[in-house]
Amino acid sequence: MRKSSSTPKATSLVILAGLLGASACSLAQQPTEQPTSYSAVRITESFESIRTRMTADKAAVMQRQHDLLEQRYDLGNHASSDVTMSLGKPVQEGVRIKLPAGVTWDKLGAMTPAQIRTAGLFPAGMLPLPHPNQAEGGIAFPQFHIDAINAQEQRDLTRFDLDFDFPDHFLPEFPAPMYLTTRPDLGDASKGKLVTIENYYELFNGVLNPKQIEGIRLLVTPFAQQQYNQTEDRRTVRPSRGVTCFDCHANGHTNAATHLVGDIRPQEFRHRLDTPTLRGVNIQRLYGSQRALKTLEDFTEFEQRAAYFDGDPVMATKKGANVLERGSQVQAMAEFEELLDFPPAPKLGIDGRLDPALATDAELRGQKLFFGKAECASCHVPPYYTDNTMHNLKTERFFAPQMINGRMASQDGPIKTFPLRGIKDSPPYLHDGRLLTLEDTVEFFNLVLQTKLTKDEKLDLVAFMRQL
Repeated sequence: MRKSSSTPKATSLVILAGLLGASACSLAQQPTEQPTSYSAVRITESFESIRTRMTADKAAVMQRQHDLLEQRYDLGNHASSDVTMSLGKPVQEGVRIKLPAGVTWDKLGAMTPAQIRTAGLFPAGMLPLPHPNQAEGGIAFPQFHIDAINAQEQRDLTRFDLDFDFPDHFLPEFPAPMYLTTRPDLGDASKGKLVTIENYYELFNGVLNPKQIEGIRLLVTPFAQQQYNQTEDRRTVRPSRGVTCFDCHANGHTNAATHLVGDIRPQEFRHRLDTPTLRGVNIQRLYGSQRALKTLEDFTEFEQRAAYFDGDPVMATKKGANVLERGSQVQAMAEFEELLDFPPAPKLGIDGRLDPALATDAELRGQKLFFGKAECASCHVPPYYTDNTMHNLKTERFFAPQMINGRMASQDGPIKTFPLRGIKDSPPYLHDGRLLTLEDTVEFFNLVLQTKLTKDEKLDLVAFMRQL
């Protein structure tokens, strides 16, 4: 029998060459990763590995965010000596946005948007604000709320991957008072307490009707959410019962908890959202981060079907969506929410304007500016100071697109006109909380609207808004 001309060594080399060629061919033919709107449902990394990795990264993540805030703002505690929120927490005053070296507000106000953009002089504190960890996202609670819920319910809202970023003195008072349209005689219906599943019944039995009591029960009942759940991709050490509506809208108001809107992809384009107050929600007509929902019932149902899970119904199914029954549960929740009233404003008349007999000269001058030169009333219409629509400020006129801590700052798009009634109780400001004080807000709109207010006019405008 004829022997093969190939030696074992030669044969091995041929086989190895073939394998290497096939491997190279395989690598060359691998498709590039395509963008996707979907989260990974099957997690291949163990929970312990995820927790260990993210816990180790947490300090660096928060230091990066802290450095950004320090670069943008004066974060000092400069409280007003004579202006407080409804229960007495001092209001932070003064412009906190830092300007580039050699730049003044008057100089900026005299420039066109194109000139500001070309020179790169748009203040960093007016740019879109990233989430504490933009790549990860999810709800981040102030520590005072975490501590209060842990004490009352033994439910831990601590995340192992990130913390809340703003100092407490820039946030709403806590627990906030609750005002009811049906019982204004009560004043603070929550009696200075944080309303939770532990005390809602004793607080409201005899004050609300049975349907409204059921509504508030559901609003303080924990349900699974993207980061707070019992699966392996949660962001709490222990499996979590979830969060409640009132974990963000504490006492029907806000504790300034933040997260990312669920209706934008990819991740770097998702807007940070500063939790808006639910006070006066009965007079509003647009709901949701992009205002696509037209009734409070729609919003209440949507929140727990999808918004709790970044707008991903597949994740909602995996983690435990709370599918509310429309005719009873949704309606009961909405009925209670629509009882939440604005705080008292003793200087306002029934038309929402100042009573001249009660207002100071500065407040009256500010009101005249509000309805005139400052152009505020073109969107913020009395008596509740909203036009119930959306407006695009086109802030991209002032800056070039840029990546900021994982957030692509490009365009904000249309933003809802939030009511200004009770505005001093609801810092920080704008939809993502980038403006820390009312003074910052006045500087922002003076620049964006090009209204050329003087220093004294800006102070008068702030004095007026503090009375709303």
